[in-house]
Amino acid sequence: MNAHRVEPQSPPRLMDQVRDRLRLKHYSIRTETAYLGWIKRFILFHGKRHPAELGKPEVEAFLTALAVERNVAASTQGQALSALLFLYGEVLGLDLPWLDEVTRAKKPRRLPTVLSVAEVRALIAAVEDPAFALIVRLLYGTGMRVMECMRLRVKDVDFGRREIIVREGKGNKDRVTMLPAGLVVPLRAHISLRRRLHEQDLVAGHGTVHLPHALAVKHPNAATAWVWQYVFPAASLSIDPRSGVEQRHHLDEQRVQRAVKRAAARAGITKLVSPHTLRHSFATHLLEAGQDIRTVQELLGHSDVSTTMIYTHVLNRGGLAVTSPLDRLG
Repeated sequence: MNAHRVEPQSPPRLMDQVRDRLRLKHYSIRTETAYLGWIKRFILFHGKRHPAELGKPEVEAFLTALAVERNVAASTQGQALSALLFLYGEVLGLDLPWLDEVTRAKKPRRLPTVLSVAEVRALIAAVEDPAFALIVRLLYGTGMRVMECMRLRVKDVDFGRREIIVREGKGNKDRVTMLPAGLVVPLRAHISLRRRLHEQDLVAGHGTVHLPHALAVKHPNAATAWVWQYVFPAASLSIDPRSGVEQRHHLDEQRVQRAVKRAAARAGITKLVSPHTLRHSFATHLLEAGQDIRTVQELLGHSDVSTTMIYTHVLNRGGLAVTSPLDRLG
């Protein structure tokens, strides 16, 4: 009797290896998408040659082209570099030598756009949808980034202590910020409505939510638990790109961005306004009110106080508190 012949398995494709390694290291789906995109561009830039055949000169040529030919921002070039470092270090097991020949994209020093208190009030009043108005008030009242707000879970809102725990913020760090007294009642009401939606999902055979890392394996029932649900859910169910499960994700941040821009136009605000402008305004207004910069640093989640210091340059001091010579003419 002839033994069945076992066909040798072909090694996984490079991009599948990268994807598997990213998920093993618990990178976010956004970072995964961005890194895979940069690695594909790198391979295409060098005529579809395998990265194992490439080295320091090719990496430097690609990153330099981004800065010189495409004139990308410093943060964009930095993300491309991080993707290639991950590819070579984590997937191919190769150490890249110091990339001292790369032409670095210049990072211009720009002051953040800040709204006045009156402009913030007008912006909030101009938001038509009550749910989006609550989000705008929350962004301004807590200093959260828009994605931190979108990823907010029910369990991380503490009404008793009047605080919000921001999980896995920038740099994968947790922090605590305040829950404004004026938002306690409307946020309670919103979460109450949110619970009814979750109960409807459960009755319909859904009600699961994306869980971080291996929590779904350790606690299989946590995916349907009320405390893990997003505070601001999407209007409809969607397929999780990793698990393939149909569930309710959080609200798309682009909808918030569009709502803020429409409200700014409706309010007649001539500045370029985005959800992040509310974070800048939060920090600046706290400093204007006399709050110490270290506290503001902690609320924003900055690793270094020098990052927070930029808000001292946009305080309302009337041209850096210098009197114009024109005003002395009388």
